[in-house]
Amino acid sequence: MKINANDVRVGNVINHNNRLWVVTKRMHTQPGKGGAYIQAEMKALIEGTKTNERFRSSETLERVHLDEDTYQYLFGDDSSLTFMHQDTFEQITLPADVLDDLQRQFLQDGMLVNMQSYEGKPISVTLPDSVIMEIVEAEPVVKGQTASSSYKPAILSNGVRIMVPPHIGSGVRVVINTVDGSYVEKAKE
Repeated sequence: MKINANDVRVGNVINHNNRLWVVTKRMHTQPGKGGAYIQAEMKALIEGTKTNERFRSSETLERVHLDEDTYQYLFGDDSSLTFMHQDTFEQITLPADVLDDLQRQFLQDGMLVNMQSYEGKPISVTLPDSVIMEIVEAEPVVKGQTASSSYKPAILSNGVRIMVPPHIGSGVRVVINTVDGSYVEKAKE
């Protein structure tokens, strides 16, 4: 779908120079001399590279619509991951690098993920915002530290090392942010 450069918003996916880009920052500039332009910071969906582009206000861009479906993670190894479509039960195997290393560590058997595709070809996988994991090892609380600002290291059941508040010990289930691997809260069970 063709759109005017002025209508480009953060989060839009556009086809520019035969590559798919997601707009991460956008700034409209009207210099004293010359015409107005849009300064857009974009990230390539497939390659992950970033670029800055200027578009004149009069330019038209190709906005891309991505199809999104829910898939269930079945199994994987170091080189590939296999997912199953929730409605058709069709299985699809993708290269393991479709997720970064941290996100792959939070991928659990049976987890539901969102898969974005363009013209029938999968291009990205999005995990749920958070997962519940168990702490298998936590350092003891150091006496005299204040609870408001101090965190201690802990190891999750998947081997990932995170920082948790002092009151969290071994065997406690916690909510973890899948984007950056940070502690969110103690799981409510």
